[in-house]
Amino acid sequence: MFISIVIFPFLGAILSGFLGRKIGITGSQWICCSSLLISAVLSSIGFYEIFFKLDSSYPVWLNLGNWIESELLNVAWEFSFDPLSITFCIMITYITSLILIYTIYYLSGGPHVQRFFSYMTAFAGFMLLLVTGGNYFVMFVGWEGIGVISFLLISYYYTRIQAVKAGLLAFTMNRAGDMILSIAFFALFTLIGSVDYSLVFSLIPYLNENAITIIALLLFGGACAKSAQLPLFSWLPGSMEAPTPVSALLHAATLVTAGIFLLLRSSPILSYSSDALLIITLIGSLTAFIAGTTALVQNDLKRIIAFSTISQLGYMVIAIGLAQWNIALLHTVLHAFFKALLFLSAGVIIHSLNDEQDIRKMGGLIRFLPFTYSVMLIGTIALLGLPWLSGFYSKDLILELAYGKYEFSGFFAFVLGTITASLTAFYSVRLINVIYFTTPKGPQNSYLNIHSLSGIEYLTVILPLSLLSLFAIFLGFICSDAVNLGSDFFGNSLFYHPQNIHLIEAEFSLPLYIKLLPTILSIIGGILAFYLYHYSYDSIRDLLLPSPINKNEGVWGRILYTFLNSKYFLDIFYNDYIIKGGMNLGYYTSKLLDKGVIELVGPYGLSSTSYKASHNLSQLDTGVITTYALYITLGLISLLVLLFTPLFNIYL
Repeated sequence: MFISIVIFPFLGAILSGFLGRKIGITGSQWICCSSLLISAVLSSIGFYEIFFKLDSSYPVWLNLGNWIESELLNVAWEFSFDPLSITFCIMITYITSLILIYTIYYLSGGPHVQRFFSYMTAFAGFMLLLVTGGNYFVMFVGWEGIGVISFLLISYYYTRIQAVKAGLLAFTMNRAGDMILSIAFFALFTLIGSVDYSLVFSLIPYLNENAITIIALLLFGGACAKSAQLPLFSWLPGSMEAPTPVSALLHAATLVTAGIFLLLRSSPILSYSSDALLIITLIGSLTAFIAGTTALVQNDLKRIIAFSTISQLGYMVIAIGLAQWNIALLHTVLHAFFKALLFLSAGVIIHSLNDEQDIRKMGGLIRFLPFTYSVMLIGTIALLGLPWLSGFYSKDLILELAYGKYEFSGFFAFVLGTITASLTAFYSVRLINVIYFTTPKGPQNSYLNIHSLSGIEYLTVILPLSLLSLFAIFLGFICSDAVNLGSDFFGNSLFYHPQNIHLIEAEFSLPLYIKLLPTILSIIGGILAFYLYHYSYDSIRDLLLPSPINKNEGVWGRILYTFLNSKYFLDIFYNDYIIKGGMNLGYYTSKLLDKGVIELVGPYGLSSTSYKASHNLSQLDTGVITTYALYITLGLISLLVLLFTPLFNIYL
């Protein structure tokens, strides 16, 4: 039964991909949605089996046969279904099923529907393979699979240049992370001789701490690319060129959570390296802050939510850096549901306005899309972490744990995380206000063409959004007991070093104002955004635009706006110093080495040298007898010198 969780999505993808013309659009939709729903049901049964019928300390371990047998390297097709992997299976199958149902509405009348459904289902299948693999190599197969499928999905509209460029950027940046991760695997094999989870985690405590730190940082480097951490997050906003269901799938349940899963699975390695945990905490804090400030000035609807995802991933990485694995897992699961809700709600808006994504061309949509407003408001409140929706139970707890560590890294994470919480409230409320409450600013035809849903189209939109709304409201309260003190919910799937237990301080030692500070700042940020963009929009415009009298007025506002809107000029840095530098290096390498030294000493150089030497020798054949006599004389003199030089040396 457990292996069927992984197999069914691949079966649906194969049938839809290779038999799409035979089964048609409707058949492809039925097959893919059914395969994911069956996998979701089996995941639920597996969740019950592991947590309630079996001891969660002993996972279900499946071995399907050997894969690699080479001297000391033996790798098998192993699958591990423990509390960590089955929790991810629940998240992946539930959210992907709802997104696929929603896609029936979103891609109605679109091109290549069968291929799209095949890609989406295969994406879920590779993600399930990643989280259920019993060793790092099986996990890496799923890791590479979601990388390839993400390129195909992001560049799905392949006739649009920007979509293809976004797909290439995502693929190449993830390849950089994959290279770093591959080095980590080779390091593990060199030091331990295996890549099996059980053997690696058993022997890690006996390794040198410096070696553990290097391996941990290499693993984190691979996770940075997939989970969009500084400095490898530039690809994620660009992935918004994909259809909205792809954005929801990437940001909620699959690609960006792969790096988080890798770090959670490698908790026994990270726990023994305090230096690696310190670096992880600092990078997570900076990522959350940079993404939060950048989202303040974005005008693309999906990009605002995308930067919100990067910011929330920063919170998850902070929790991992604090070695609070269960809190990081809780926030990952809760975030997946309300982020999917936000993206699907944004998809309804975009679809209703003829694919318009610029929020400056929207406004007044609360009268046209009241249901979408309701569910989007629920997702926004959950994102802000306000009581008592899902985000409140994990987001605030991460900040409390950071402060309760009583170290520089924890205080640094708490300060930046708290500021980011206020920024999150600001740009989230700004988004809601500009879209739904301000004066309509779009073309009249866009508003006239907004129509109410009916029939099967109504169900394919209302059902996913309603279920995701219920998860966003109640799931945090239901799952909060899993991370309480004394809970052994995750068994041995997550490793806790005694020096990294800070939950008691976070629960009982912190003053009340520290616990309430993120919530208070979030409320202040939300109120400020609503006031500025609803009642005092001119004051924002005055900060950015020059006045007719003073052309220098607003120059600092424009500089700050440009700096944040350009993502701290990271893309310019990559293009001017890394990409251009790499291309120049490749050019000079090609000119000096490939077409220089290598050709000079290679076959071309030998053949050309031999040809020139033979040509020069042929020039000596002049046909003049005196010249030949000169050659004979010179040869005789040379021979006499060679013969009698040793005699001169002896006598001298």
